[in-house]
Amino acid sequence: MAAITLIEAVNLAMAHEMEKDKDIVVFGEDVGVNGGVFRATDGLQAKFGAERVIDTPLAEAMIAGVAIGMAAQGMKPIAEIQFMGFIFPAADHIISHCARMRNRTRGRLTLPMVIRAPYGGGIHAPENHSESTEAIFAHIPGLKVVIPSNPSRAYGLMLAAMRDPDPVIFLEPKRVYRIEKHEIEDNGEEYPLGMCFVDREGTDITLISWGAMMHETKQAAEKLAQEGISAEVIDVATVSPLDIDTILESVQKTGRACIVQEAPKAGAVGSDIAAEIAEKAIMHLLAPIGRVSGYDTMMPYYRLEKQYMPKVEHIVEEAKRIVEYR
Repeated sequence: MAAITLIEAVNLAMAHEMEKDKDIVVFGEDVGVNGGVFRATDGLQAKFGAERVIDTPLAEAMIAGVAIGMAAQGMKPIAEIQFMGFIFPAADHIISHCARMRNRTRGRLTLPMVIRAPYGGGIHAPENHSESTEAIFAHIPGLKVVIPSNPSRAYGLMLAAMRDPDPVIFLEPKRVYRIEKHEIEDNGEEYPLGMCFVDREGTDITLISWGAMMHETKQAAEKLAQEGISAEVIDVATVSPLDIDTILESVQKTGRACIVQEAPKAGAVGSDIAAEIAEKAIMHLLAPIGRVSGYDTMMPYYRLEKQYMPKVEHIVEEAKRIVEYR
């Protein structure tokens, strides 16, 4: 087993499945010769050839449209959108056709395709490179939206995404691409989509997060433990479809919930989770549901980026407020 980063785990999963399944094709801007702007596809073209790992023009609408056509005709495309902020030219194809094809054809056509995109802030990138807009696609029926938080989950969830018969939006939190390494055996074992992971057992409060913010959330749980507060930590992993049962089971045990997200608070995935908890577990709650999030504004340029991002102390402060509520 090799100790690898999240970005290397994505690469390993793609290579594993491409070796097994000749119908898988990877394409996008700079994915071939250069191996991707973050090197997610490094070495794949040399291994599988330019017919299966294809450099495209800078044309996101075309990338999404070609992926839909390929998937409809039996191939299994993995299309990269270089940054999630560039996905909007492709949104018409994704929302109007990709998400609807199974329903439109009454199951005659399915689209086994993955759209990969680095997303989120924290790397001092310019405008349109750092937003967290997962809620836009989580709102669309027919799409699965997956966000790994560490190398092991990136490997297992990417395998599952490639094997799924329906379209998956696979969002990679680039701030944590190389923040930690896991020893991963390239055994082809997938993690199930649509399931939360309980990263830490606790009794006093449930902390719920996904993607890059899982790192701050777990650090906050450690700090809370030092103050005698036992926090259960849940990694949502698949924001659509949402595994609300695991979340409710935890909240029913702890009686308190705090949702942590990098995205702006308004209209976000965290809002949906909060509504589900309020609707289905209100009689178990001992305090109002808390949310720690980014601000309802544009992600600022790099000088102010750290001021925008939720921090460990914000999570600790909110969790303590909830636990101390009377």
